[in-house]
Amino acid sequence: MPHRPESREAGIGSESPNLDFAGTTPYEDYVRADVLTHLQHPLSDDPGEMVFLVTTQVMELWFTVIVHEWETAGRALREDRLPVALDALKRSVRELEALNASWRPLSQLTPTEFNAYRAALGEGSGFQSAMYRRLEFLLGEKSSSMLVPHRGAPRVHAELEKALHQPGLYDEVLGFLARRGHAVPRAVLERDLSQRYEPSAEVEAVWTEIYSGDRDADLARLGEALTDVGELVWRWRNDHLVATRRAMGAKTGTGGSAGVAWLEKRAVKNVFPELWTARSHV
Repeated sequence: MPHRPESREAGIGSESPNLDFAGTTPYEDYVRADVLTHLQHPLSDDPGEMVFLVTTQVMELWFTVIVHEWETAGRALREDRLPVALDALKRSVRELEALNASWRPLSQLTPTEFNAYRAALGEGSGFQSAMYRRLEFLLGEKSSSMLVPHRGAPRVHAELEKALHQPGLYDEVLGFLARRGHAVPRAVLERDLSQRYEPSAEVEAVWTEIYSGDRDADLARLGEALTDVGELVWRWRNDHLVATRRAMGAKTGTGGSAGVAWLEKRAVKNVFPELWTARSHV
């Protein structure tokens, strides 16, 4: 049998991978790696811009996955399938940890390093991310003004407008608790979903009751899964604040926002607020 040079590279025997495909590889067909790795088009000559560009693109992918998980959890709660919802929330916790780790390549940018390619962003800002806006809407951070930047993209605008009027993740949780017999106020259940969620003393009392009972009960586990999510969202906002403060100090943000001052206001807010305040009453 003639010697085949490629056999030495591919391995010998039945454990050798198949290297001969008629077209693109099955991996490429599934992952679309060639598309992903050709989406980077730096606009400056600074080598550090590539890190910034890829990192923000990775963040967008994590936003997409997390939105998928929370929509899955919300749908499962609406159908009273708590185990499915808990699984999705637990997956999202791991994904949030990976998302938050995305700040590491950017977390120690000096002003000089950031300024080397900042002009390439123009008026661009993560504030304008449509997928992040969907994530925020799912957290109850609703505002119709957040649709304004997307008026020039009809499909994106329509998706955000739909999300604005749909229940957020916490809305689905409170509806589920009400169906389980807890005294969630009608005013909360029937609130205008296009508005930001506001804390309720009655909802706080519901969580106080849940946490005062069996810590291994399914509703207590739901509360803790949501708390894990809330904690990581808080950490995301604080990591964003610190990275921005290191890179640009108190200068105006790239999208025209107040920059650090705006992020500081966001960083002190907690999502699912009654889950945090109820702990003082247990």
